[in-house]
Amino acid sequence: MTGTTGLDTVHRAVETPDEPQPYADLGLEDDEYARIREVLGRRPTQAELAMYSIMWSEHCSYKSSKVHLRQFGELPKGDRMLVGMGENAGVVDVGEGLAVTFKVESHNHPSYVEPYQGAATGIGGIVRDILTMGARPVLVMDPLRFGDADHPDTARVLPGVVAGIGGYGNCLGLPNVGGEVVFDPTYQGNPLVNALCLGVLPKDRIQLSAARGVGNVVVLLGAKTGRDGIGGVSVLASATFDEDGPARRPSVQVGDPFTEKLLIESCLEMFDAGLVAGIQDLGGAGLTCALTETAAAGRSGMRAHLDRVPLREASMEPHEVLASESQERMLAIVEPGKLPQVLALAQKWGVLATAIGEVVEGDRLEVLWHGEVVVDVPPGSLADDGPVYERPTARPADLDALRAAPEPAHPEVDADLVLRMVASPNLCSRRWVVEQYDRVVLGNSVLAWPEDAGVVRLSEETGLGVALATDGNGRFTRLDPYAGAQLALAEAYRNVAATGAVPIAVTNCLNFGSPEDPEVMWQFAEATRGLADGCRALGIPVTGGNVSFYNQTAETAINPTPVIGVLGLLDDVARRTPIGFQEPGEVLLLLGETRAELGGSEWAWAEHRHLGGTPPEVDLDRERLLGEVLVAGSRDGMLSSAHDLSDGGLAQALVESALAKGVGARVVLPAGATPFVQLYSESAGRALVTVPRSEELRFTEMCSARGLPCTRVGVTDGTGEQARLDVQDVLDLPLARLREAHEATLPALFGPLAGS
Repeated sequence: MTGTTGLDTVHRAVETPDEPQPYADLGLEDDEYARIREVLGRRPTQAELAMYSIMWSEHCSYKSSKVHLRQFGELPKGDRMLVGMGENAGVVDVGEGLAVTFKVESHNHPSYVEPYQGAATGIGGIVRDILTMGARPVLVMDPLRFGDADHPDTARVLPGVVAGIGGYGNCLGLPNVGGEVVFDPTYQGNPLVNALCLGVLPKDRIQLSAARGVGNVVVLLGAKTGRDGIGGVSVLASATFDEDGPARRPSVQVGDPFTEKLLIESCLEMFDAGLVAGIQDLGGAGLTCALTETAAAGRSGMRAHLDRVPLREASMEPHEVLASESQERMLAIVEPGKLPQVLALAQKWGVLATAIGEVVEGDRLEVLWHGEVVVDVPPGSLADDGPVYERPTARPADLDALRAAPEPAHPEVDADLVLRMVASPNLCSRRWVVEQYDRVVLGNSVLAWPEDAGVVRLSEETGLGVALATDGNGRFTRLDPYAGAQLALAEAYRNVAATGAVPIAVTNCLNFGSPEDPEVMWQFAEATRGLADGCRALGIPVTGGNVSFYNQTAETAINPTPVIGVLGLLDDVARRTPIGFQEPGEVLLLLGETRAELGGSEWAWAEHRHLGGTPPEVDLDRERLLGEVLVAGSRDGMLSSAHDLSDGGLAQALVESALAKGVGARVVLPAGATPFVQLYSESAGRALVTVPRSEELRFTEMCSARGLPCTRVGVTDGTGEQARLDVQDVLDLPLARLREAHEATLPALFGPLAGS
């Protein structure tokens, strides 16, 4: 790298101040390199330059997004937040002495380069983020976005991504209880592979990352370090792809879920025994990130002996050891007297454990290689004091024309339209995907696909549980980033409330194009502003999240896609509300108001490949009211089923609720209403519920008292071969025919599942 032979030590850097360095090749700007020299008072060594290039990359430093993310930290925290933004994941008090920690992150670019390993290590990385907080991981979710469903490269990427998520998560024994699969050409070459994990812990056992206590030992736990993943965050995640895509397979990490499972169990036993003073996972940026962030968080000095790190390849150089993103590794800070117990526990679980350094006086991070100092830096300059940019913003030049684009003519609704819509790629059954995941392992999954939200039980004694949903509509956000982010938040909030859970916290994964494009930065600024205002209106805090920039190929960016995760709380999962009609003879009620809102809709896209107009109106007060009614209806035993209305409108909700348990319905649309608008509008703030006839009056009176529109639209009717969806004077279809259309699309595109 330096063009010379021999080790590039700090001493040598002082002696050769003018030696050329390839900082631009590592993604550093001229002024950033100059600032590094100013901080150090000399040129950086080869290892230091690698560390700064990683830690000051977009992926690690959030240098283009920090100024916008600050507004999340200014939101009211509420009385449940125990740990907020700044740690590996947020922690929320859920009662009964328990807390949960949850977070969603991206592994987008690696999953395009190497779909299986990119997705698998995305799951591994988010699981370790949760473990780092002191929690046992108990579920995962996977919001996914791909290019056109019938594009040849989607046939390469999607099966590998799904297999990677299933392979890693199933081996860890974690249920996958939900997520999304969305197809759109803007994700061609830039699939979005977002991964969410939730863990549970005693509220008094939160682990933090700070390295404190002079003399405490720095212990590296887990797998050996290899050359896989070098350049992952600084190269793959912080740059756009060329039109031909990347040719950087070595930048993708290689996962081993069995090693991760042993690492999880050994760490949890260490936490239970009170053996760990601080802990950090090694994911993006590897040892570089773990060493600098633990030292910076503890405002401590640290000395690390890099030659003690167990290596897969003996020829590795110091900068490679520091930059490697080899998976299944953790960095623990341990008091000297507890080190023998830590080493013994690691040995018990078959986990490598190596003391590689110590916490020292002062405020410097010193890294040695066979006794020679190759790094001597203030850790805060890497972890906390990286560049902060206020990037220029510009409203997209094509936005007015896009919003003014005339809407396609509304058709008459008939059976053929309904069958085409339920078979369209974004509305068809996801069974082909989810059957590759284990949804019930651990025995506490209460609701999972195709439900509105995943629900898991945390306490077998009391039934305490949580619900989680993720949502994000890139078309809506393209048409109006502020409203699009709020619509994503509102949908996830509504999905959680539909199960009967009280929404209490938010996480997010903000997927956008290049921050160097002013139009992309305008979209990002508007979306973050919309999300912050939306959380304030709904009264729920943001616990943390992730920003993924550079999701574009050449000049073509993805649709801006803020994926929003909402966490809800159920005091007893026995009262959760499913989406499926439960039995014939119950009353169908439509909650909320339906307007002619088809801009950005699934109908416009599926039938006409049309994106234009304005997205549905957002009314967060109405969303909050709807949520209160859904929760009260569940709590008081009035609701048999509930399904939010979103993509595909009422027609899609009717089909999904009917197919869930094979119970049909007879529907009568409101008098004078246009059937097409009633069935395919995507107006927000709506839900379809069923109530027993004995509860109809009590429920409708509650809605009336609260000011929530409630319209009787039919009854459930018929099971088995007799079950049909009958919309009076519009269509009449057997459920068997709807199921056939709904289930056939993905197997036809990607092949039958093994054993099917």
